Amino acid sequence: MSHYILIRRLRGPAILLLIGILALLHQSGVVDHFWHLFWPLLLIMLGLFMLAERAVLATDDGYSQAWPGAPYAGPAAPQYPGQPTTAIVPAHGEDFGKDPEGGQS
Repeated sequence: MSHYILIRRLRGPAILLLIGILALLHQSGVVDHFWHLFWPLLLIMLGLFMLAERAVLATDDGYSQAWPGAPYAGPAAPQYPGQPTTAIVPAHGEDFGKDPEGGQS
């Protein structure tokens, strides 16, 4: 399993664990205002998860294993001589020096 998917799957249980710990601290009298402490801790925790996800995606195999539809991260496709490098408009060498009216620039 990819590390990215593992981190994504741990996000929900970590939020529930944070709620449970803060509720337990509130019941024991350690924390007076449950929701005033929950939101800053939630934002910090989500920020840490986002940093961890980015760190995993920055590795070599982050994209190739993270999503099933991700672009292929293997070796580049071979380039054959004589074929255009773009699929939009094949450019020929003699096309670059002409004016639109047909004269040389």
